[in-house]
Amino acid sequence: MLLVFDVGNTETTIGLCEGEEVKARWRVTTDSSRTPDEAFLLVRSLLDASGVAASAVTGTAIGSVVPAVTGPLAEACTRLTGTPAVIVDGRSKLPITLDVDEPRTVGADRIINTLAASRLHKCDCIVVDLGTATTFDCITGDGRFIGGVIAPGVQMSAESLFRKTAKLTATELLPPSKVIGRRTEECIRSGVVLGAADAIDGLVRRIKAEWPGSQVPVVIATGGLAASFMPLCKELDHLEPDLTLRGLAMASAMLG
Repeated sequence: MLLVFDVGNTETTIGLCEGEEVKARWRVTTDSSRTPDEAFLLVRSLLDASGVAASAVTGTAIGSVVPAVTGPLAEACTRLTGTPAVIVDGRSKLPITLDVDEPRTVGADRIINTLAASRLHKCDCIVVDLGTATTFDCITGDGRFIGGVIAPGVQMSAESLFRKTAKLTATELLPPSKVIGRRTEECIRSGVVLGAADAIDGLVRRIKAEWPGSQVPVVIATGGLAASFMPLCKELDHLEPDLTLRGLAMASAMLG
């Protein structure tokens, strides 16, 4: 079994994979102050709580956008399995071409998502990842990563609104029943949630208008908020919540 780590700015998603199939998953807070010992104990406790023997884990792979977390986590993984963790980043020798101006600055999550999308769908794809940031990543069917868009995440936008306005209080970001709100929290939900949904659709349409070639790209939604936005967006074709974890499993098999 392979243990994979998608280290985001806010949360780290951990997956237990058999081949490319995700058998179990956990979400923990990303904490750059966590020591290798603490990371090791955390992973062991998650496995124990799920009834998975540590000896069943034969390898690990890490895709991280938080450099301060990568080293301690890799050390914990080595302690767990006795073998070095596979680190996936812009230097990894993967069967995609980073056709951008600064390939080594492309985030690991963007590389992993587009790798998985191109291998699974075998066509031009746009991956919309709704996490701390909302990213739109573009890859052609022949494995050429051509860039994308990075926008503030939905939760980040909401927190900025609450922080910088004296009379607007934090509100759970549920889809509103109608656009015109009659209470303050309904107005906030319309502005933040429906505004984000329309921004996603608008950016996807703009990306499609600039797309090289005649093929219309498939649009894949992933990330923690993807399921919530699927019914609200017209431009999202497929929901694949485990795309990053599956991409890490693919990358590990290619690099290991």
